[in-house]
Amino acid sequence: MEIVLEILLGLVMLICFLGGANLLLKGAMPFLPPGVSTPQVLDNLFRFLSGIYFGMGFLLGWVLLHLEEVGNIVFSIGVVVIFSGIGRLYSRSKVGSAGKYFDIIMLVEIVLGLSIILLKVFN
Repeated sequence: MEIVLEILLGLVMLICFLGGANLLLKGAMPFLPPGVSTPQVLDNLFRFLSGIYFGMGFLLGWVLLHLEEVGNIVFSIGVVVIFSGIGRLYSRSKVGSAGKYFDIIMLVEIVLGLSIILLKVFN
């Protein structure tokens, strides 16, 4: 079961690195309607959160290298992944679905977080 946990944590690490870098480099502009200038505060906040997302990849890399020593931090990572899906669920309830693709990602994030927690419990 430990190898499955390592694979799942590695997958989340890859998502954090690629997703965080993508958003960090793009900024908020691609997500605004055409012709709207990017408010500096919005772009600043967007890149700040993208940096946290990207930085989580480094934390996950360290956890993977020290998985036997880290103990309960794996539960925290599972909770963070679950809340990423819950954030999408909350967005869906407030403004509607962003599309089938994002609904599937939401479910995958919740299941992935639960899987990480359960694998740690039974490991």
